[in-house]
Parts: sequence; structure tokens; C-alpha cells
Amino acid sequence: MASHKILVIDDSRVIRNMVRDMLPKGNFQVLEAKDGVEGLDCIRQERPNLIMLDFLLPRMSGWEVFQHIQGQTELQSIPLVLMSGRREEVTEKIPEPFQFFEFIEKPFEQKELIEAIKGAMVKARLPRPQVASATQVANAAAAVASAGADDIAAMQQRIQAMQVEIDTMKKQMTQMLMFIKQKLK
Repeated sequence: MASHKILVIDDSRVIRNMVRDMLPKGNFQVLEAKDGVEGLDCIRQERPNLIMLDFLLPRMSGWEVFQHIQGQTELQSIPLVLMSGRREEVTEKIPEPFQFFEFIEKPFEQKELIEAIKGAMVKARLPRPQVASATQVANAAAAVASAGADDIAAMQQRIQAMQVEIDTMKKQMTQMLMFIKQKLK
């Protein structure tokens, strides 16, 4: 039984076979998934040691699978190599430099694949910034909204006070105009 599992998620059988053939023979098992849904299920069930992920997939895109992986702390530590025939499709969603995964552009050679895998293994060990939980984000939003509501109430009070001053000034102006008109007669 192989001790290491490599998951190749790609809708092209040719690419899946090519990756399998390019990998050095050794103590690992190559798992395959032909779409994002199947790939995500395989990640959950098999907990692979490396994920090779095509960015453009049917049913669930590679981008959605990537977001799911990044959203799960226990999955973030799995080395990840994103694959695509068009780098710009990846950089449109994920700006370079790619900090926690490697990218390889299709078609690729065996040497490029091995280098990408090595790079992904190094990057997977990098410490990740702490991300606020949904509860922390909700609490912060509530605090901002509460502070915003207090500010709005204070502004409304100031507006009312200014309106009273304006009305008083209008009344005084009207009285002054009437006084001047009487003197001019």
C-alpha cells in the first residue's frame, strides 16, 4: 500500500495520465478526479499529501475548489499545484506572487512538474496569517453599525438644533425688514 497520495483533479484524461506518467515511480498512489465536485469529495475522504488542481473544471471550478481549500485550516497545509493553460485566468482571481501554492502552465515538461511539486511542498509549510472567524467579523460589523447609528443620532440632533437657529434667524430677519419698511414710509 502506498504511503503518499497525490490527487490530480483535471477534466482531461490526457492530462491526468500525463501527470501520472511524469511522476517518479515511488511509494505513492495517484488518485484522479475529473471535476471539482469529485475532487473535493476525494480531498475530504482521502486526505491526499499533494493536490494537482486544474483551474477550469466542470460542475465546480478549480477556483471554487481552491477557495474551499483555503477556507479550511486543516486543508491549507496540503501542498497545492494549480494548473491552467492560461495563466491570466488564474491571476485574474488570485494575484501574483502566489504565496501558498505553485502554478504550472499547461502544457508542461516533467522537470517543470517536479519543480512545481517541490515548490508547493515548501510553500505549504509557510505560516498562514490568522483569518478572523465569521463570528468575529459579525461582531466587528455590529460594533461599526452601532457606532454608525450613534453618530447618525448625534448628527440628527445637531441638524434639529441648527434648524431651530435658522428659523429664529428668519423670524428676526423678517422683523428687521418690517421695521425698516415702516421707517421708510
